[in-house]
Amino acid sequence: MAAASFARQIGHEFARPELLRTALTHRSYGSPNNERLEFLGDGILDCVVADLLYRQFPDLPEGDLSRMRANLVRQETLHQLAQTLNVGEQLHLGEGEMKSGGATRPSILADALEAVFAAVYLDADFAAVHCVISRLYAPLLADIKPGQFQKDAKTRLQEFLQGQKKRLPQYALLETSGAAHEQSFTVACSIEQPPLRTTGSGNSRRVAEQNAAQAALALLEA
Repeated sequence: MAAASFARQIGHEFARPELLRTALTHRSYGSPNNERLEFLGDGILDCVVADLLYRQFPDLPEGDLSRMRANLVRQETLHQLAQTLNVGEQLHLGEGEMKSGGATRPSILADALEAVFAAVYLDADFAAVHCVISRLYAPLLADIKPGQFQKDAKTRLQEFLQGQKKRLPQYALLETSGAAHEQSFTVACSIEQPPLRTTGSGNSRRVAEQNAAQAALALLEA
């Protein structure tokens, strides 16, 4: 997918296309890269998502809104959005990072998407990036169920199994890979009844366990 097509997919035509290129350039490729843009995009995303939640749920207290925002801006959510946009196909990576699977690594994809948000903001203004983020997050916001959405996947899986008087899941670390500063963990989630085993990956064991639990939940709820 060409950069112009990607820009159309996110809903913004860049007057300064070099900003988009920088947003999609990992530090392993060279300089300029997207580290500073990722920093800015992280703050922009927090602000926009807070605004969207504040307007959508006028009666919810601050604590509930904060937990909802945390779920929406976490790495797992950004990774999923980046995958739907095929961000990995657009990334500029160093040879070593490319060979080690950097184009599919959740942390790299999540950071790149945040950097893209910053690029839109710098290319235009806050209204433009608010529009882009609102459109991308619309399906996620539509699916929010206050109460359930505030709980993480491991908690929801545990409650689901307890409600059916089943044994709790067991988590086991399967693999750790990557350099010390950017490790990737793969964890298995095993359920005795019904017999089920899913896996999840992340840049920490906690994140990997959450992803494995989410995969199990999706199968059980289906």
